[in-house]
This record gives sequence, C-alpha cells and structure tokens, in this order.
Amino acid sequence: MTTETNSVLNSVKEAFAPVTEAFTKLQNLEVPEAAREFVKKQAEAAKTRAADAYAGSEKVTNVIETAVAGSVTEAAKISRNIQQAIYQDAEAFFAGIDKLASAKSLSEAAQIQSDMVRARGELFVSRAKATTEYLGKLVTDGAKTAQDNFAKVYGKTA
Repeated sequence: MTTETNSVLNSVKEAFAPVTEAFTKLQNLEVPEAAREFVKKQAEAAKTRAADAYAGSEKVTNVIETAVAGSVTEAAKISRNIQQAIYQDAEAFFAGIDKLASAKSLSEAAQIQSDMVRARGELFVSRAKATTEYLGKLVTDGAKTAQDNFAKVYGKTA
C-alpha cells in the first residue's frame, strides 16, 4: 500500500512540475520599464487632479465658513477634516501606486503592498482615536452650553 501511495504521490509531483516551475519563474518576473513609467505618469496626473479638487473644496469651505457663523463653523471644520482625510488618502494611494510601479518583481510588489496595508490600518486606528476624542469634546462642550443655558433660564424664573 505504501508503494502505491508513493507512486501516486510521485505521479502528482511530476504532473504539477511544470506549474511549480512556472510559478517560481513568475515570482521573479521583471516588470518592463515602459509599464512602470506609464503607471507613474498616470498616477502623477491623477495626483495633480486630486490636488486641484482639494484646492477647489477648500475654497468652497472657506465661502461657507465666512457666510455662516456658530455651529456651522464646527460643521465646516468637520468638512475640512473629511476633505483633508480624503486628500491624504488619495495622496497615499498614488504614492503607493508609484512604489508598486517601481517594483521589479512580484515578491517586491507583494512586500510593498503589505507595507501599504499595514500603514493604512495604522492610519485608520489613529483617525478613529482622533474622531472619538473630537466627538467627546463636542458632547462635553454641548452639555456645558446646555447646562449654562438651563442655569440662565432657571435663575430667571426663581
């Protein structure tokens, strides 16, 4: 029975030998320079468009912020932070594409991708923490304002 098992195992190994060899060669496949340059140019053009869109959104936010006061200022601040986060995400994405375009092998590209995913995760945690702190401050400030207003009303009726 063991001889039959070894025979089957050897047959499977022989049958998949070309696939294994092809996969080994694919990992070290070089990406042509022209392809890397094309991706870099496209990423740079998209990066420029993202910067233009960000500048336009900043102008819109400034107009809104100037036109209205009070609680809208907080909304404008939130909007600006969201816009900045989107812009930073776009910049990081295009920088990542630029790095990936520089990869000369699939294994190097996989390492770059892994580093990018890890950095995105760290950024997500950082933003979540900052958002939680910001919302906590807003709630605290809102409660304080409500308490002050209640005290003013209560003081007048007493």
